[in-house]
Amino acid sequence: MGLKNNLLRRVFEPRLRAVDRFRRHPLEVQRAMLRARLKEGERTAFGQERGLKEDWTPERFAKTIETFDYERFRPYVERMLAGECNVAAAGRVTRYAQSSGTTSDRSKYIPVTTRSIFENHTQGMRDVAALYLAAHPRSTLLDGKILTLGGTCRREGRNWVGDLSAILLHSTSPWNRFTCTPPASVGLLPDFREKCEAIARHCTKQDVRAFAGVPSWNLELMRAVLDYTGRSNLLEVWPRMECFAHGGVSFAPYREAFRELIPDEGMCYMESYNASEGFFALADDPMRDDMLLMLDYGTYYEFRRGEEIVPLEGVEVGKTYAMLITSNNGLWRYEIGDTVIFTSIQPYRIRFAGRTRQFINVFGEELIVDNADRALTEVCRVTGARVEEYTVAPRFMTLDRPGAHEWVVEFSREPIDREAFAEQLDGALRRINSDYDAKRRTTLERLVLHTLPAGSFLEWMQRFGKNKVPRMMNERRILEQVLAMRN
Repeated sequence: MGLKNNLLRRVFEPRLRAVDRFRRHPLEVQRAMLRARLKEGERTAFGQERGLKEDWTPERFAKTIETFDYERFRPYVERMLAGECNVAAAGRVTRYAQSSGTTSDRSKYIPVTTRSIFENHTQGMRDVAALYLAAHPRSTLLDGKILTLGGTCRREGRNWVGDLSAILLHSTSPWNRFTCTPPASVGLLPDFREKCEAIARHCTKQDVRAFAGVPSWNLELMRAVLDYTGRSNLLEVWPRMECFAHGGVSFAPYREAFRELIPDEGMCYMESYNASEGFFALADDPMRDDMLLMLDYGTYYEFRRGEEIVPLEGVEVGKTYAMLITSNNGLWRYEIGDTVIFTSIQPYRIRFAGRTRQFINVFGEELIVDNADRALTEVCRVTGARVEEYTVAPRFMTLDRPGAHEWVVEFSREPIDREAFAEQLDGALRRINSDYDAKRRTTLERLVLHTLPAGSFLEWMQRFGKNKVPRMMNERRILEQVLAMRN
């Protein structure tokens, strides 16, 4: 084990103690996060309009401050973008993570404060390494490099705007330069294919032991690396590769493709939950399939189920909640559009369940992304197929035809019989979701399966400026766009 690895293990020891503290005292830590946000908020225009006080209780805070989605919060963002100081966060905000989301073509500008970069996002990346090394005492991961694949950013007046990953790379700390590759000159290239080629030239000469990012984009990058090197798998390029830290979407549809790229049963796949709005959770136990909710990153959490909003102590295991945050990037009781399922409250652990708008409930079936991912995993295991990407939308009923769900799937390994695959997928969904099963017995026909050639979804993402594929929608706009890629 090398000097760098040993040094960083010692550096991480105090942080591991801090993580253990919020595991044991979650509510105390969360109240401290709220007090910090209220104290800072007192000096902002947002706080002065509402009379924020540091000594407010969680109950007073929830009763006094309304909730926000992006459209309601947009006036504050526009004031910040225009250069006004102390609007909803202290000082002037000059960095914005730009996202069109998955349900709208209108851009969102999420403020990224200097405080959030270091207390939230950078701390999250450090904790991924710290908790990974704690769970793998024999790891030598940090004696090599971590390959990070990000997007791009640009100047808009005095502001930096773009993908969160690029904003973080542009604001890189000594920690990132010490541990990560490629350099910003390569990582910030705007053209994705040019970037993949440049990373392949630069990084295949290095000792890469881990990589991080969104699975879909990394899958394309790793294929470019194999094309460049002429190798058959990544272990022939980087023999000490041991971990992929992934996030942004469910990993289930990509797992088999990565196992083929990295044919090593010892390879670790570590999930994190790092969105434009903040770094929220990460996998701390390799024996589990959920993530530890990180409670001391400057974020105060609340959770909505139906019309009820509860603080952390009000959640229940097994239930799905939409997440609201009050954070050090200047967002207040902001509903980020994601849903999570709590798997534990001692400590608080979650699984990402999908977007609040990514579900299908046209016929009362209440099908969510988590259901679809679990069904696909089951059917792929039985059939030997491999699904690269997919999206689902309703086929609305008419006078002559019952309703159904339409699936558009891109296989990287085709099933022997597509019709049998569709039948088994429908059966798995019926076993997993009783509401879907009930509607299948009354108002819904069996699902319809369409397939696309390899690379179609990647082309769609590049054409429409997306970094992930919407899995489920209650309307057909995305599905029709994707189906048009066949023409």
